[in-house]
Amino acid sequence: MMLQDKVAVIYGAGGAIGGAVARAFAREGATLFLTGHRLAPVEAVAIGAADVAQVDALDERAVDAHLRSVVDKAGRVDISFNAAGIPDADILGVPLAELDVERFLLPVAAYLRSYFLTARLAARHMVPNRSGVIMRVTALHSRTGIPLVGGYGPAMAAMEALTRGLSAELAPHGVRVVGLRPQAMPETATIREAFEPRAAASGLTWEQWQDRLASRTHARRLMTLTELADAAVFAASDRASGLTGTTLNLTMGSLDD
Repeated sequence: MMLQDKVAVIYGAGGAIGGAVARAFAREGATLFLTGHRLAPVEAVAIGAADVAQVDALDERAVDAHLRSVVDKAGRVDISFNAAGIPDADILGVPLAELDVERFLLPVAAYLRSYFLTARLAARHMVPNRSGVIMRVTALHSRTGIPLVGGYGPAMAAMEALTRGLSAELAPHGVRVVGLRPQAMPETATIREAFEPRAAASGLTWEQWQDRLASRTHARRLMTLTELADAAVFAASDRASGLTGTTLNLTMGSLDD
């Protein structure tokens, strides 16, 4: 198993992506500590002996206290995986020219704060052991212009820049930092939340919206959660020891690197 005896903390484990990654990590032998802003969705992931906790990934004290409890229980932290998000309804649907600055900056501040806090605090436990992997999920908005997404694109781009910066400082201490950039996945709520603000203006049905997105990929289909989770397993494993300071392009060809 690729993650045998690894200790993994997953933020946003109650979401579709966090839950899929948690199940894949468990299948590959990891010891799991699952967290979320709300406890019920995390408990619903229901993975055997996984430790479940309510942790606000925007709260430095909460993240720090939880990581200390992980180390007390498991002895170390090997993987920090951040899939935490914020409600898209507060972000999408308003043209930039009509968007107020507070709403524009909402995703920038929230996503960067969460990623920075969880990465920085995990690094403090990993550096003394000269081992660890810090991971974050972004989206193709980081590299291409998409209308009606407000500050979501700048937030994704900033997190990918932070991945590179963290790696430059942490890799000499044995800690890898890796991002994952999938395209919309029909199994997640995100793709439908992106569709709804555009539905009336575009005249597209839900099925037509998925077909349009799929037509931009080389495979003429959209990625599945299983494919994303499998990529996360590899990136977190020792087999990816040469992978750091980069974001894996999982857009199936719709975005060129």
